[in-house]
Amino acid sequence: MIGAPDAAASIPNQECLVKIAEVAVFAYSNPVKGGPFRMSEGEVTAVNTSLVRITADDGTVGWGETSPISPTYQAHHVGGDRAALAQIIPGLIGEDPTRILQLHRTMDAQLRGHHPAKAALDIAAHDLTGKHFGVRVADLLGGAVTDQVPSYYALSIDTPDVVAEKAAERAAEGYPRLQLKVGNRPIELDIETVRKVWERVGNTVRLAVDGNRSLTTRDTLRLSRECPDVPFIIEQPCATLDEMRAIRRLLQHPVYLDESMDDLATVLSVASQGLCDGFAMKTTRIGGLRQMAIVRDVCEVWSMPLSCDDEWGGDIIAAAGVHIATTVQPRLNEGAWIAEPYVADHYDPAGGITVVDGHIRLPDGPGLGVTPDASIFGEPIAAFG
Repeated sequence: MIGAPDAAASIPNQECLVKIAEVAVFAYSNPVKGGPFRMSEGEVTAVNTSLVRITADDGTVGWGETSPISPTYQAHHVGGDRAALAQIIPGLIGEDPTRILQLHRTMDAQLRGHHPAKAALDIAAHDLTGKHFGVRVADLLGGAVTDQVPSYYALSIDTPDVVAEKAAERAAEGYPRLQLKVGNRPIELDIETVRKVWERVGNTVRLAVDGNRSLTTRDTLRLSRECPDVPFIIEQPCATLDEMRAIRRLLQHPVYLDESMDDLATVLSVASQGLCDGFAMKTTRIGGLRQMAIVRDVCEVWSMPLSCDDEWGGDIIAAAGVHIATTVQPRLNEGAWIAEPYVADHYDPAGGITVVDGHIRLPDGPGLGVTPDASIFGEPIAAFG
């Protein structure tokens, strides 16, 4: 069966093990350290995130998070996420958070779409369920096959020489993979950047060139054709699937898709049509960890590599990504990207998720394995129950 099992699916009478007593929503802004991060969508100077805390009637607590980069990167923004949460949460009070499949059905009955808001609740439900049963979220998702996953470093858009220098530094730190941000400037500069990075790092790391939907089909073809000797994957160069369909067979490099993959139906369609070679999937964009487990299984069926990423965020989003990443078949695992190297603050001062030598360890303890200090976030901006 494709997808993660429902933790309470085997209960014959379907009685609630626990019930959601309260859900609180918090707002937090985490500064980007070391100056703005530049990508084709613009600059990221701070991460404005929404956090949810589900409290069950037995006192068990689960945390979730959703964190858009900007209002234009994906089809959600901070205000919209919080409005969606306010629409969904009242219908969840009294539901069993350990019955995650049913929880999704209840959320869908409250509001169509709005996957990032639902993902925050999904992550919190997984965290709470793991704590209730005394197991890790990775165990709920099928079981970890490793205790650490490779990470990768995303290099901000800059001059070719600066990017090449930073690429060499990150490679020396142990990152097995680097992502070069390109787009919204002359393609000649992007091509020069790719070539200079390759000259500095060679085969010591794997390279991904990420257009974040900003490249034209013409420039995507130039990028591939003018770097035939440089091994890299092209990540989401163009804005639409029609553009990708038009040039797919003309490219000399593998293609991974990212921003276009905003629901499971699209993932299944793209995989079956062979429109890409792998996916860079974001947990909050697809709707949560349950959906990520389905994407993982689809990738295994078609032998397609998968990276488990997200839109910035903090320790909660990072932990969710690492848990699902540890369940990916190793030969298909492109690792997990987390925002920790770029942002100033940890939510869990003692057990925050960090990258060490280019890799991230699976957190210890039940649930997500992180315990946020709620005092960091201040008073809830909304509470239900």
